[in-house]
Amino acid sequence: MQAIMKGLEKVKQELAGSENDGPVSETFRKTLKEFVGAAETEVASVTNLYSVAGRNADALALYFGEDPARCPFEQVVATLLNFVRMFCKAHEENSKQAELEKKKAQKEAEMEIAKGINLTKKGVK
Repeated sequence: MQAIMKGLEKVKQELAGSENDGPVSETFRKTLKEFVGAAETEVASVTNLYSVAGRNADALALYFGEDPARCPFEQVVATLLNFVRMFCKAHEENSKQAELEKKKAQKEAEMEIAKGINLTKKGVK
């Protein structure tokens, strides 16, 4: 943000410096004035968005019990990302385990049914 604001200030200084150039730089000044007007609006908008993002980042850090002044936002996000990845991996492993247990139970049920049929056939003979 500071670099953007400094850049805009340099453009304004260039515009102020061109005021003494006379009619030679009239088109340049006109174009630069239009640009500065549009750029100031955009910089104000970006500054506002930057402030909102900063407040949200601090709120996220506080939500997870971190001090925003001592814990950089990148660290909070990295920790959160790591947690989400491990959670997804654990969920996937649990799903696979549940599927294996389901197949095992189904196979055991089929074995019990097969035993029951064999016992019935032996009893009929």
